Amino acid sequence: MECSDYLNGITNNDRYIIAKAISLVESNLKKDKRKASELLDSCINLSNKSIRIAISGNPGVGKSTFIEALGSYLVNKKLKTAIITIDPSSTISGGSILADKTRMKNLSKNKYAYVRPAANDCELGGINKNTRDTISIFETAGYDVIIIETVGVGQSEIDVKSITDIFLYLTQSESGDVFQFIKKGILELCDFIIINKIDLDLEKSKSLKFLIENNLKLHNSGNQSVFICSAIEGNYIYEIWLGIKKFFEENWKKGKIQST
Repeated sequence: MECSDYLNGITNNDRYIIAKAISLVESNLKKDKRKASELLDSCINLSNKSIRIAISGNPGVGKSTFIEALGSYLVNKKLKTAIITIDPSSTISGGSILADKTRMKNLSKNKYAYVRPAANDCELGGINKNTRDTISIFETAGYDVIIIETVGVGQSEIDVKSITDIFLYLTQSESGDVFQFIKKGILELCDFIIINKIDLDLEKSKSLKFLIENNLKLHNSGNQSVFICSAIEGNYIYEIWLGIKKFFEENWKKGKIQST
């Protein structure tokens, strides 16, 4: 395929061509790298600005379930939503399970959604070296929202901050007391702290929210917003999306969010 064929397919939201284009930019072959570079140069002039959301958190906190809930809300509003799920690669075999797509059954079947699993290629920072290029392809295809689910260690996922507009840190009331939260350096970078799984213990979640908010004011700038939700039941997803939209719009007006 020629670069023009890729570009035509991407701009027409041809899912097959989009998949081929992402595989092209992920390829390590020299001939593919040349074509990928040409394609990405063309994408720059055609890209639309999406709302880029990074979601981090410890394994088992419910990131995939939360993305399924948020993504389902967005596609029901006819917002084209792309999800890039980053899985850790084995340091021995180099392989990766790439199973997150199977956890997002509704989104995977929705015509307004595109779920793309990717390996982190043993890179640190929560993403891989091709994530920015994948975002460019989705923006050229006209996606309104792009969600990146990071590897999930919740402590060292710093690189994703530089390529997204909004950084969400997902946690739960069982993750520890408020003093453990303060010590987590990632909280200094995130824009939203979301306490998930409130269906397990609503009162404890509300109490933790109150403690985190007060301690953020004492130990940090206090700019982070703290939400509670139950992703599995869909509770408070609407409120979180309103918070994301408000944050994006305010920072766009202030020039804190770049157009590319």
